[in-house]
Amino acid sequence: MSRQRADSQGSMGPDDEVMPYSDDETDDELEPSFEGEAEEPPGVEHPPVEARSEIGWRVKANDRPYHHLPEFQKKVFLCFKKSRYSGNAIKTYKYNVFTFLPLNLYEQFKRAANLYFLALLILQIIPDISTLPWYTTLIPLVVVLAITAIKDLVDDLARHRMDKEINNRKCEVLLDGRFQESKWMDIQVGDVVRLKKNDFIPADILLLSSSNPNSLCYVETCEEPNNRLDKFTGTMRWQGEQYPLDLDNMLLRGCKIRNTEECHGLVIFAGADTKIMRNGGKTRFKRTKIDELMNYMVYTIFVLLLLVSAGLGIGTSFWYQDIGSKSWYLYDGKNQDATYRGFLSFWGYIIVLNTMVPISLYVSVEVIRLGQSKFINWDLQMYFADKDTPAKARTTTLNEQLGQIEYIFSDKTGTLTQNIMQFKKCTIAGHSYDCCRAAPVDWGWNRYADRKFQFMDNALVARVRSKKDKDASEFFKLLSLCHTVMVEHKDGDLVYQAASPDEGALVTAARNFGYVFLSRTQDTITIKEMDHETTYKMLALLDFNSDRKRMSIILKFPDGRIRLYCKGADTVIYERLAPNSKHKETTQTALDIFANETLRTLCLCYKDISAEEYEAWSRKHKEAQVTMVNRESALDQVYEEIEKNLMLIGATAIEDKLQDGVPETIAKLAKADIKIWVLTGDKKETAENIGYSCSLLTDDMKIHYGEDPTSSRPGKKKPAEPFFTEPGKNALIITGGWLVSSRSIDFVNMACECEAVICCRVTPKQKANVVSLVKKYKKAVTLSIGDGANDVNMIKTADIGVGISGQEGMQAVMSSDYAFAQFRYLQRLLLVHGRWSYIRMCKFLRYFFFKNFAFTLVHFWYSFFSGYSSQIAFEDWFITLYNLCYSSLPVLLVGLLDQDLNDKLSLKFPKLYLPGQQGSLFNYKNFFVSLFHGIFVSLIIFFIPYGAFLQTMGQDGEAPSDYQSFAVVTATSLIFTVNLQISLDTSFWTFVNCFAVLGSIAIYFGIMFDFHSGGIHVIFPSVFTFTGVASNALRQPYLWLTIILTVGISLLPVICIQFLHKTIWPSVGDKVQRNRRKYEMELEEEERKKAPPAFERGRRSRRSAYAFSHSRGYADLISSGRSIRRRPQARGIFILNNAGVLLCQAVLWSGS
Repeated sequence: MSRQRADSQGSMGPDDEVMPYSDDETDDELEPSFEGEAEEPPGVEHPPVEARSEIGWRVKANDRPYHHLPEFQKKVFLCFKKSRYSGNAIKTYKYNVFTFLPLNLYEQFKRAANLYFLALLILQIIPDISTLPWYTTLIPLVVVLAITAIKDLVDDLARHRMDKEINNRKCEVLLDGRFQESKWMDIQVGDVVRLKKNDFIPADILLLSSSNPNSLCYVETCEEPNNRLDKFTGTMRWQGEQYPLDLDNMLLRGCKIRNTEECHGLVIFAGADTKIMRNGGKTRFKRTKIDELMNYMVYTIFVLLLLVSAGLGIGTSFWYQDIGSKSWYLYDGKNQDATYRGFLSFWGYIIVLNTMVPISLYVSVEVIRLGQSKFINWDLQMYFADKDTPAKARTTTLNEQLGQIEYIFSDKTGTLTQNIMQFKKCTIAGHSYDCCRAAPVDWGWNRYADRKFQFMDNALVARVRSKKDKDASEFFKLLSLCHTVMVEHKDGDLVYQAASPDEGALVTAARNFGYVFLSRTQDTITIKEMDHETTYKMLALLDFNSDRKRMSIILKFPDGRIRLYCKGADTVIYERLAPNSKHKETTQTALDIFANETLRTLCLCYKDISAEEYEAWSRKHKEAQVTMVNRESALDQVYEEIEKNLMLIGATAIEDKLQDGVPETIAKLAKADIKIWVLTGDKKETAENIGYSCSLLTDDMKIHYGEDPTSSRPGKKKPAEPFFTEPGKNALIITGGWLVSSRSIDFVNMACECEAVICCRVTPKQKANVVSLVKKYKKAVTLSIGDGANDVNMIKTADIGVGISGQEGMQAVMSSDYAFAQFRYLQRLLLVHGRWSYIRMCKFLRYFFFKNFAFTLVHFWYSFFSGYSSQIAFEDWFITLYNLCYSSLPVLLVGLLDQDLNDKLSLKFPKLYLPGQQGSLFNYKNFFVSLFHGIFVSLIIFFIPYGAFLQTMGQDGEAPSDYQSFAVVTATSLIFTVNLQISLDTSFWTFVNCFAVLGSIAIYFGIMFDFHSGGIHVIFPSVFTFTGVASNALRQPYLWLTIILTVGISLLPVICIQFLHKTIWPSVGDKVQRNRRKYEMELEEEERKKAPPAFERGRRSRRSAYAFSHSRGYADLISSGRSIRRRPQARGIFILNNAGVLLCQAVLWSGS
């Protein structure tokens, strides 16, 4: 009646496309679990409900009214109360028909930019302030709000459909003494449900079964509903007995039943109280550096707007006092003094110059990011065909940050390696055996042998088969008994389901050497020892966890002996060996050799226990199992008492091969000046060899180990003094113990001076701490990559988290920002997509700010000739449509499609990545360059037409020097200038880009001639006042010459500066572009010469310390007596995968 972890395929897991899932809280952020609030001593009868002390959660089976008693009510508003037990219906949507419009508008106006433009709109309604029609702000604001609202609506409709589909799923519920079909939404806490094969689990349920479905049972837990997927603590009382409950007894909502025909469960948490829904809360929002810069620049623009408006308002006061008040023809009938007019003018200019703060900036940025994310998803070169796994951008907000990574923190097992384990070598009683001999072993003598298993040392097989070597027999007997592997018999073959690939490899090795694990129940384990079958009684199973780094099993032999077998990391095993244990030195030597060959090592040992010692220990063990306060800690203390004075047998060595392309990827990323740190559980010797094998360490590096390099220096190191004074490359290899030192700043400074860092013997928490330290002290952009649950904290802590969908489930992927199947795809993600995204976003922002400055500041120059009257320089409809229609599409396409070099050249020249790390393409310097560029262009666009219009005569004798003709000429000059400017900034031309530039200009002329036509003026005479202006002005050759001159002078300096930069001060990208054809031909030649990749046997392989990386096994499942395949009246096995790593095998039986 429990479930366990596994990483096997076909297991049960939440489908994140179907079920809402998020696990964005680290351990420090998780909600309190309220453990230890109350505890009832064993054997105490339940008093009436009213008399009980308040505890965290009570559940009574088959009694719905019980959960609606007054003591289980909570106040929701005033005197209104409802049950504290949630119904099972879920609601992940945000809006309904009535709330969508008000709630969505409320959320959008919480954004400062939208609120700012709403305030401007209100100001424009005041006649004394505004000279600009209200629709010039309303239309852009409505468009921006509408685009965002449509996006939110589409997302919410998808959530509505998902909720409806889930809530209307069917499930069998025990009602009125029989099982009836019911919708998920109608299930309540305390219901007993019947689940069948391939059913989704409707709630968090306790797995149970009973011959009498109407019998009652109380489930009592000190745990309120919370979001801890890895934790549950409770106690079940049944017929006067007390049973411990933990997560191994729970089936979590969203999982799917596999390989079992039928099971029953009691609903503990329903609906919003389930752990998967509790994990659907707010995701920790990550911001990019460009986001932060962009926000600061918008604030800067707003300050400039206030200063300019204030200056022009003061100008209004002085002008009116000196000129306006004395000019009779300017009298407006308003008795307002100069100061008050200046005050009104200040607000008027806030409105006129409001386009300095770009209203469409944030929407445009989101569109670009969405497109870039789609390009990552669609990249076939990041698609892993073997597992049908494409790359996936799980966020749309971080793409440009991929082009700015300075530090990569990588897990090893499953990330750099394949996490496919093979038993290669071992040492038994001081004698080492390996697979480097000539002929492979013939397993024909063993009908249970796995034919895929290869071993080359026939001497070991001969010694085991002779039955004369007691140590060799004990070695493989331990491997066949001390584990948490599940076995299934399929078509006459044995299929092992293991909690980790290491454990499966060890049990398979024992199987091939004649010690075959056949079956197990909750209290026995049966193996075949060469030619006879033996059943051992299992007294206790002491499972792995990240702190213990070992597991043990206590068995009673058929002859009555009691023995403990233990396997674990050498560091923890050697501390617990008996003084008279043999072969410690020779085994340690062998371990060092294995580590140098980068093999994953594990020590094996045993201990004989007397019956009296076991009985005393067993009593303590049972007490610890049912404690409600710090149960895991209590169990660990009890385990410590029995796991001492052990006798060493030997050690195993397992190979874990590198993934394809890892050395090349690491070498290429290092050339891009990205520093790579590997965080692993390996021994120091193993870690060093791993570094060399994957090209993280090179022969020209000087390796520094965990010793503090400042220990030999007297006094304190000066802050500016480097740790490594000698020239050359440095690399650092340290252990996890170094990381708990209080001198964290020294560690960071020292490590960051190195080209490569390997942290060995580190725990998952220490991995996250390393990332935090670098972020804190170096303010660097970090990326973490991993494949397992132990990498989740590290992935979440980094600026960007990458999950690899490998052998260890999906938790890393579900917590990541980007996911793919192979480490080698990281170089393409960063050097291609990351670099392109960064360049595109920087170009977009620089141009966006420029075009808005060039447009808005024309009003500023015009104010000097209009008496500071807040008069606009352009037609009001031009102001309305400038950012929406006339200049938006070309820059949007540059942000989506532009690339200075293709993907192959981006990979060939990693140094192209450096500008992103340095932030050189978008910073305050670039911002002010865009500002001054906009000031210059606005000057040209205003003053050249202004000069041309002075004392001008047209061909027909008419003077085209009126205000409306001037507005048309300046607007036309501006449209040509900004569209040709983006053409100069475009590196990668496509038909779409060309169409966008020409189309924007065509749209401008089309709309302008329509709005200036007589027909539309007749319909809306007060709205369209520029009747006939365009056709009259633009038929004058003189004005066309003025437009050409204006555009030419605006663009000429840009052309000259770009020419000088590319010829005199070329960047790395400019140099590659100049020789692009040559490099492309070289790449084509290399591809032609490249032979088809061959399978490489005997390749140098990488491994790590098994006990440091191994997840918790199936001990509680096996020893609980509720979960093993038996021969009672009803039985079944089911496998489930919660977040990809949970496996459960359960039995249903009659009676209690």
